[in-house]
Amino acid sequence: MTRTSVDLEALRARLDGALMVPRDSGYDDARAVANGAIDRLPAAIARCAGPADVAEVLAFARASGIDVMVRGGAHNPAGTAVADGALMIDLREMNTVHVDPQARRARVGGGALLADVDRATQEYGLAIPAGLISHTGVGGLTLGGGMGWLTGRSGLTIDHLVAARVVLADGRIVRAAADEHADLWWALRGGGGNFGVVTEFEFTLDPAGPNSTPGYSTCSGHGWPRYSRW
Repeated sequence: MTRTSVDLEALRARLDGALMVPRDSGYDDARAVANGAIDRLPAAIARCAGPADVAEVLAFARASGIDVMVRGGAHNPAGTAVADGALMIDLREMNTVHVDPQARRARVGGGALLADVDRATQEYGLAIPAGLISHTGVGGLTLGGGMGWLTGRSGLTIDHLVAARVVLADGRIVRAAADEHADLWWALRGGGGNFGVVTEFEFTLDPAGPNSTPGYSTCSGHGWPRYSRW
C-alpha cells in the first residue's frame, strides 16, 4: 500500500460520508459528469455528509498538496467537477431543501438539483427563477448568475440569494451575507470562483404556481423535462 493510499484511508476514517477510490464499487458512476465526453480519474471522491466533512477534505488537501474539485450537479460542459489525480468534493448528499412559506425563504443544500428545489417550493406555490433543466445543480447555476423561466419577471437566481454558508480553504465555516463577511459575499455574487465551498444557499422566493405546464429544453440533442411556472 502506498503512502497516498494510507493517507486516504485515514481521511476515510475521519469522514461521516463515504470516500471512494478507484478500486471501490460505485467509483465509476460517482466520477461521471453530465458531459459524456469527459472521462477523468480522480484519486478519490469524498461524498461529504456536511460542512465538517468538506473542512476535513480541504485540510487533507492542504497537507498533501493534492488538487481539489467540487461537484454539485456536474453540469458544466467542461467537466470542471472532475480531474485526473485530484480529490473530488462531492456535495450530492447535501441536497436538502427547507422552505419557510411565511417568510418566503428557502435554505438549499449545496448539492441540491433544481428538481429538489422545485419539488419543495412548489408545495407552497413558490419558486426561484432558476434554470431550465431539472438535473442542473443549484450551486453552479447560482454562482454563475442563473437564468430560468421566471427571469423576465423575477430577475436572476443570484438576485434572490440572501446568504451562503461557506467552507473556506483554512477550514473555517462562515455565513456570508450583506452584513457578514461582506467581501466574501461580494465575491460569491459575481467575483469569479475558488473563494470557498458553498454548502448551503438561502434564497428569497416568489409566488409561482402551483399550476404548471411541461416545458422542455435541449442538451446535447436530448430533451430534459423541467416544469415551467406561468
